[in-house]
Amino acid sequence: MKSCAAGHVTVTVSAGDPVRRQMCVRPGTVVSLVLRPRTDGKRWTAVRSSAPVFVLPSGRHVDADGTLRASLRCAGTRGGAADITALAKEPDLAGPGGVAFTLRVNVVPHTTAG
Repeated sequence: MKSCAAGHVTVTVSAGDPVRRQMCVRPGTVVSLVLRPRTDGKRWTAVRSSAPVFVLPSGRHVDADGTLRASLRCAGTRGGAADITALAKEPDLAGPGGVAFTLRVNVVPHTTAG
């Protein structure tokens, strides 16, 4: 049986980590996404969800050192999946920036005995 995170979980991404990750969570889980400063000069600019009905970015803050902290709230009862993308760009360029990290979140409901 697959073990999925529940309650509150923190995912930290540092320079040199893979640019794609995957995780399994239970409904109602809150994920704290911590993106450490980038070494390529680009800065984190945004966090987006491909399916906000399953995983909704509900808050974002960039620390003085360039660390981005985002709160991701997972659906309370429904199961599904969403790709959470973090965008980064050069600080002096206009526009939203490009995808620099993707977290695939699978929301898996508890099984019910019938």
